[in-house]
Amino acid sequence: MCGAGSTHRNLILQFDQEVLRLNMDSSQQDETFTEDLICPICLDFFTDPVSLECGHNFCHSCITQCWEKERNSCPECKEEFPERNLRVNQVLASLTEQIQKSKLNQKEKESKLHCEEHQEELKLFCETDKKLICLICRNSRKHREHRFIPIKEAVEIYKDGVKSSLDSLTQKKSTVLEMEQQQRQKISQIRKQSVSLQSHITSEFTKMHQILTEKEQRFIRDLREEEEKILKTMEENLCEIQENLISIQEKLSKLQKQMEQKDGVRFLKEKTCLRRRISDDDNVLSLADAVLSIERFIGPLQYTVWREMLDTCDPAPASLTLDLNTANARLILSEDRTSVRLGDRLQLLPDFPERFDSRPFVLGSQGFTSGRHYWEVQVGNKSWWGVGITCESAERKGEIELRPETGYWTVWLSPSNVYVAFTTSDTIFTPSVNPRRIGVFLDYEGGRVSFYNADNMSHLYTFTHTFTEGVFPFFYPGSNDEPLTICGIKGH
Repeated sequence: MCGAGSTHRNLILQFDQEVLRLNMDSSQQDETFTEDLICPICLDFFTDPVSLECGHNFCHSCITQCWEKERNSCPECKEEFPERNLRVNQVLASLTEQIQKSKLNQKEKESKLHCEEHQEELKLFCETDKKLICLICRNSRKHREHRFIPIKEAVEIYKDGVKSSLDSLTQKKSTVLEMEQQQRQKISQIRKQSVSLQSHITSEFTKMHQILTEKEQRFIRDLREEEEKILKTMEENLCEIQENLISIQEKLSKLQKQMEQKDGVRFLKEKTCLRRRISDDDNVLSLADAVLSIERFIGPLQYTVWREMLDTCDPAPASLTLDLNTANARLILSEDRTSVRLGDRLQLLPDFPERFDSRPFVLGSQGFTSGRHYWEVQVGNKSWWGVGITCESAERKGEIELRPETGYWTVWLSPSNVYVAFTTSDTIFTPSVNPRRIGVFLDYEGGRVSFYNADNMSHLYTFTHTFTEGVFPFFYPGSNDEPLTICGIKGH
């Protein structure tokens, strides 16, 4: 017991010395003292420490669990005890509690920020320099004329600013997330549209391949039929020639035998009979002279097939004519009504409800209420023109605003050499080369009106709209340097 009390007094003395050194850099001494407060079993600070008769100390729960598995002996010195006598060590428990509190306070102190210049705790916020300072900094010449506020007040002020920035950034995040979602949707739409267009292209070319294959097989079938017909006649003639050849060979053989006859009477008798048979069997033969229709199969075959394919095209090039009853009085139409130019004066024409009275426009005579349609307009080197479509109910009298909202979907070349689509705010487009022929494609159910440079089929512009009534081709000849002409496909 005396030894245990001595150990306790020594621990108290060590603790007092440790307390005096907490503010000093003595980590090695701190570690030595701390080791005496560690349980040898759990290797952590003592919890409810108890002392054995040998003087060694353990956590109450640690030694109890140890003795449940082994004999009543000390885990340190291995001394055995007849009974389990555990004495609560209040001094050691108190020391352990104090050292734990001391270390906690030290950690809190170390966690506080200090002035880099004076190593003092930061107590104030300098509003002038926007930085934390200690009390020595406040009294220094550098901060003498500056304005200071308590850290707590500065925190509130800057928290409000951070909150405002946080709200703004949160709103920006929400906007960007929405943009991201929209972009993903557009990417998905483009991919779906691409798949759909690929399917459409494959389908269209499959149709053309099928048409070409059928026409190829038709030509080959016709060639074979003609071949068989001609060869049948020739082969029949060949059989007849061969049969005649056999007959001649037989007669030659008999003549040779007659020449070998030595009996003069028999020779003359056989000669007379043989001449009669030769004369009776003497048929007139000729060659069967027939040839294939080479020109039919070797001529402009591709062009012939192309002409036939035009009838199967969807849409087939439309053969349009101009509607005289819609033409403005200044316009002059050709006799076949496929060409229009601007005249020098007004003509005396009936004022039909469908006629344009103030603007030199004219419509096609054929309207469309469904399907896909395509036509081409020759603009040549004209410096001013306009083409497109208009709906049946669109206004045709007075000054007309040519917009989709008023039922007009048109593209123009202006006198200033600018290509423009008359949209709500006008859309300027620039072709790679100036078109001499404009292609107009109408997909009624698809709600699209597209314009192309028909010289190379490059796309110029597309309107989109849901059509609910009939539409008609629209033409404006613009300048009177040359006419505007509805034309078909080359060579057709």
